[in-house]
Amino acid sequence: MTVQLRKPTRSDTPIRLVTADALPDALASAGAVTRRWLQASGFKAKPHTQALVPGADGALAEVWAGVAARDPWQLAALPAVLPEGRYAIAAEGLQPDPADAAMAWTLGRYRFARYRPSRKDDATTLALPAGEAARRGLRVAEAIAAARDLVNTPAEHMGPAELAHAVRAVARTHGAKVGEIEGDALLKKRFPAIHAVGRASARAPRLIELTWGDPKHPRLALVGKGVCFDTGGLDLKTSAGMRLMKKDMGGAANALALARLVMAERLPVRLQLLIPAVDNAVAGNAYRPGDVVATRAGLQVEIGNTDAEGRVILSDALAYAGEARPELLIDMATLTGAARTALGPALPALFARSTALARELVDLGLETGDPLWHMPLWADYHADIESPIADIVNTGKSGMAGAVTAALFLQDFVPAGIEWLHIDLYAWNPDARPGRPAGGEAQTVRTLLAYLRRRYAAR
Repeated sequence: MTVQLRKPTRSDTPIRLVTADALPDALASAGAVTRRWLQASGFKAKPHTQALVPGADGALAEVWAGVAARDPWQLAALPAVLPEGRYAIAAEGLQPDPADAAMAWTLGRYRFARYRPSRKDDATTLALPAGEAARRGLRVAEAIAAARDLVNTPAEHMGPAELAHAVRAVARTHGAKVGEIEGDALLKKRFPAIHAVGRASARAPRLIELTWGDPKHPRLALVGKGVCFDTGGLDLKTSAGMRLMKKDMGGAANALALARLVMAERLPVRLQLLIPAVDNAVAGNAYRPGDVVATRAGLQVEIGNTDAEGRVILSDALAYAGEARPELLIDMATLTGAARTALGPALPALFARSTALARELVDLGLETGDPLWHMPLWADYHADIESPIADIVNTGKSGMAGAVTAALFLQDFVPAGIEWLHIDLYAWNPDARPGRPAGGEAQTVRTLLAYLRRRYAAR
């Protein structure tokens, strides 16, 4: 284990955290030999840089690490670059938040190793005093790593059934219940939109439902888009556009990560997690452009483009979640390229019926270093998704405001009066950063957990 919850000892090599602004004072207080060594090595305390300081016997005596003052990933670069050994945070220098330290150190060693075993895990360990904050950081790291693994797994080994298996594994750990509605049973149980999108695949579509908690507690519903592979359907994507479509179930992976943390922290809620899981495939029975698809809510959806399938499957799941009148409903989805064009891969788009809540979440995201950005549910744009032959169309008439019109589409399936958050995320790191290698990623999970803890833990 890379983090040990124990008191630091004299045998632990101290890591002194210092910002560039604080470096002159830190050097002035250091011993002359250490000061000369750091100056000779060119250490400037830039974030994610390190200097190994030897003792008189030539052995490693301490580590100086450059950090940014409010970065939760302060320690993330260290586990992969330090020599094997036992380390602890020095009393001198910046003191990190224990939750952030546990998370960053643990994820600093994250590798997706299913097909190519990672290098042998070494004995580079960090001692942190035992406490709830450090334990929470370890739980968060575990949930993030699990979400990354799900997104990184190729569609061959992460279809609807395998996604359901992942949900069941989490449920067993926390004593939750899981049910599935699969294949043609979706029609009998009134989930026609999920069935329409997934029926062309040899791997049956399904709705996965996890429930947990005291029925007397406030209801919290989480919905995650689970398109395990997206060809685009008959509106076929290009090969380049299909290359990363194993990650189109990233919303489901993130919703599952949030659900496991809600259960691990035993928040006083009645939790419902819903994942519509499908392949958007091409076959003779694939749904077509121009088709009109029925939905659980009773609305008829004209299919303007089969590659806008995520909002179609979410329509049934959101309508079902709304039937129980949850106090809060959150959906997470890799929904639109328009959101990426507007905000880039690292900044998920947040849509909310409550502007005050949206602003609170944006501030909380900046505070936790797990950001998201408020986008408008601009009602005037609803005309862009109105159909001449059905109630609504799944694509806009123009190429503008695509993330907004997708959110407006979803809002039509969330009953009025329910507090609702829609998060359009990328679930992927195009480039590596310390603790966040290129590949699948959990986004907004830490921010949402902090908000849910604030909202429910005090009850």
